[in-house]
Amino acid sequence: MVSPRLSRLDGHRRKFLAIVDETPECRRASRYAATRAKNSNGAVVLLYVIPAGDFREWLGVEEIMRAEAREAAEAVLAKVAQSLRETLGIEPETVIREGNATEQINAQIEEDRDIAILVLAAGSAKEGPGPLVSSLAGRGAAFAIPVTVIPQDLTDEELDALS
Repeated sequence: MVSPRLSRLDGHRRKFLAIVDETPECRRASRYAATRAKNSNGAVVLLYVIPAGDFREWLGVEEIMRAEAREAAEAVLAKVAQSLRETLGIEPETVIREGNATEQINAQIEEDRDIAILVLAAGSAKEGPGPLVSSLAGRGAAFAIPVTVIPQDLTDEELDALS
């Protein structure tokens, strides 16, 4: 059962969830989410999902690899958050989770019931629009909230006009 969204109740603000990774399209999603949040007196949550690794055979190395992955995630999130602060004047929440991306996105949505919209951006690479967008179009990752998919070729001005 899906938990009700709280974003419309007194004392709550609607949150836009953008997935951050090291792809060029994540910048588009985070900018759109932050602009929508700013224009609607909402908030933006930036989520970075570290893929779960199977390092059991490397027992001594597992914690080092996890720490390095977390440092890399923190650096990417910090860069995106700083860009949103500078360009839009909005302070994003940042979250790092580890595991399967779809499962972790769903878990974040379930845990933070103020999240009302998931924002993804499609890539323009010949391999396709990206793994999350492909999973939505293909076998269908089910999310409990509406999903907005941003085309990668929109300019900042076009994104702002749509937000």
